[in-house]
Amino acid sequence: MPLLSVNAGCLAYGDVPLLDHVDFQIDAGERVALIGRNGTGKSSLLAAIAGLRALDDGQVWKAPDLRITYVAQEPDFEVGATVFDAVVGGLGEQSRLLASYHDLSHRLGDLPEAERPSALDELARLQHELEASDAWQQNALAERVIAEFHLNPDAIVDDLSGGQKKRVALARGLVCEPDVLLLDEPTNHLDIAAIDWLENLLLVRNVALLFITHDRRFLDRLATRIVELDRGLLSSYPGSFATYQERKAQRLHEESLEQARADKLLAQEEIWIRKGVEARRTRAVFRVQRLDQLRAERAARRNLQGQVAMRVDSGDSSGALVADLINVSKSYEGRKIIDGFDGRIMRGDRVGLIGPNGAGKTTMLRLILGEIEPDSGTVKRGTKQQVAYFDQFRTALDPEAPLHEVISPGSDYVEVAGKRTHVMTYLGDFLFSPQRARSPVKSLSGGERNRLLLARLFARPANILVLDEPTNDLDIDTLELLESLLQDYQGTLLLVSHDRSFLDNVVTQVIAAEGDGQWREFVGGYSDWAAWHAAQSKAAADKAAVTKTQAKSGEAAPSTGGRSAKLSYKEQQALNALPGQIEALETEQAALLEKINDPAIYTTDPAAGQTISTRLAAIEEELLLLLESWEALEAKTSKS
Repeated sequence: MPLLSVNAGCLAYGDVPLLDHVDFQIDAGERVALIGRNGTGKSSLLAAIAGLRALDDGQVWKAPDLRITYVAQEPDFEVGATVFDAVVGGLGEQSRLLASYHDLSHRLGDLPEAERPSALDELARLQHELEASDAWQQNALAERVIAEFHLNPDAIVDDLSGGQKKRVALARGLVCEPDVLLLDEPTNHLDIAAIDWLENLLLVRNVALLFITHDRRFLDRLATRIVELDRGLLSSYPGSFATYQERKAQRLHEESLEQARADKLLAQEEIWIRKGVEARRTRAVFRVQRLDQLRAERAARRNLQGQVAMRVDSGDSSGALVADLINVSKSYEGRKIIDGFDGRIMRGDRVGLIGPNGAGKTTMLRLILGEIEPDSGTVKRGTKQQVAYFDQFRTALDPEAPLHEVISPGSDYVEVAGKRTHVMTYLGDFLFSPQRARSPVKSLSGGERNRLLLARLFARPANILVLDEPTNDLDIDTLELLESLLQDYQGTLLLVSHDRSFLDNVVTQVIAAEGDGQWREFVGGYSDWAAWHAAQSKAAADKAAVTKTQAKSGEAAPSTGGRSAKLSYKEQQALNALPGQIEALETEQAALLEKINDPAIYTTDPAAGQTISTRLAAIEEELLLLLESWEALEAKTSKS
């Protein structure tokens, strides 16, 4: 049974139809991915389904009492709002009551004695309204979702990073327990760990999904059906993204054959109609009518949008050594970003830098390029280096400048790989029309700006390409073309990306942030590193389980006595105590989780939910520290 449907939907900007009498529906339990080229109208369709804009024609039908939540690509929050206020904002009228109660209960202890009686009366009134609207249940859910998303409920949303704001938006979307969740580019601004976490979260949620993304790994893992918006029409492909790619290639082949037959027939009829007087006397009326129909069909045909034509000039070769980092360390404001890293990059290497947001990937890039110096250690750099830098924040783009001036300031020509090309022709290779090429940068969408930045980057020879998040907002076709270009690039590539498929298809080695300023070089792509990291984590977990089991049974670890020579007395005592400390914290954690899932606690002690959430977050931090200590002590014993 469908939860919602679009019937004969039409939407146009100017004379270009984005939606041309399209039909669409989503059923319970489906996870539908909406894909297509940049600017085809995917976000507009999502907004129409969410009720945020009207279709020009057609109808959006929704099942009675259907709950729909829409998480925009760039979510908006009230200025100065806390995380808790932003999350409960998804609860409608109940959100006002919950936010007022939450704010007053937090301020109660700081109020003067004279104001407390009236504040308590106000709390009682709010509590009565909350009970009447069954909002305590929703408050418990909000607290649980905030804890699940690893957010601080009292943090100000304005102060959060892009990835944290995306988590707040997703938490707000899920707190009202929607039947259908609409997500527009949910992986933007999230690092790889957060994307993995989001995938797992959405897989276990009992909610129908309609989402837009260009992350192919995210698509392949989540989608049960692919719907493509192409030239105003929707095409549905049941199955995974890999299945879609096979069926799409077959459909395009059949479409090209059909169009070729139609074009051949039209050409034959055009020749016939232009024959001499004798032929015109004998021509059949139906053939004239058919010719008119063929002409109309050809005029109405919307051809497949062209591909970006990228070329990159690697210029003269750099020296064999690009950079040699020896025991390099770098700190900012007392925080170790890089601690004693050793690594070497040679000409022709394709290196991917991976790690969570804030780990220091951009700092590592700047050290390699010589833009900053290390606090300690040595960085040796090679010779004859020509560097082209793709900046994820697009600071190189003047929003007021026309596109052709961005590419070739003061000149009408660019020279790529020894070939001189007019700037308008060059921009046309990147799908910018001459009219578009004269418009200012600020008129472009996010995907178009990234395309323009790539065009600017490739307009100059470079034997070292530095790409910092180049995949944001690029459609899948352009992503795959960029991959192919980089695979054939003869220079050195330094790549920062959270797109796992892109990393696997492009890089030959990675430099990964391991936490606490530790970085590790690894041969292979992202999947190779992830498999190794998972094996290491499993081995550590298995050791912890064995140690815990032995501690419970009163047995000593069999290898501890023979390998503890390097541990001091205090370190040995700390190692022996760790299993008991971990077990105590896990027991407390289980008890608190049981309490926070019981809504009744809020009627007896309104501040209890907040206190429990805070303690749960602290327990997670303590457990992490204990496990790290255990690994360090075990590693020390294994060296003897």
